[in-house]
Amino acid sequence: MTHPLPQDLTYYHVSVPVFIKALTNLSSLLHKAVAFAAERQIDESELVNARLAPDMFSLARQVQSASDAAKSCAARLSGSEIPSFPDTETTLAQLQTRIGKTLDFLNSLPRESFAAAGERPIVMNMRGTERTFSGYDYLFRLAIPNLFFHVTTAYDILRNQGLAIGKSDYLGSFDQ
Repeated sequence: MTHPLPQDLTYYHVSVPVFIKALTNLSSLLHKAVAFAAERQIDESELVNARLAPDMFSLARQVQSASDAAKSCAARLSGSEIPSFPDTETTLAQLQTRIGKTLDFLNSLPRESFAAAGERPIVMNMRGTERTFSGYDYLFRLAIPNLFFHVTTAYDILRNQGLAIGKSDYLGSFDQ
């Protein structure tokens, strides 16, 4: 089945469904992590706190950052309020809940709210410096790469901890 590019391709189409797919796949990886921890009889906190290098974020912070990247971008592009989630998750179940709340938010956004997203100025404070992006630059040069950096790093942490996951787990189902 082919899917021609919609005539009305919008910022919604190139952001929200991409974010939903990435977070859904991340959620699937966390489900596998729960099974792995139970099978190996290891405390889940070992996975939640695992990191690739001492100066890198833990798995928990990678998931939080992926959530933040998706919800912040979608909110900014749609002119919505960014939902605030405290970074207090310490278990795989809590990380799943955070992903679920992020997906609920993404699914609640009306497509029409993205109408002026490309031209909407996005003003951010980045390391003490105020930066202004067009919606286009923000989405394609910062938000999407940032989301995938954190999802990929979460995948890498779990793989490094011994989970038997591969590229198909990262990419997820193609049936949607």
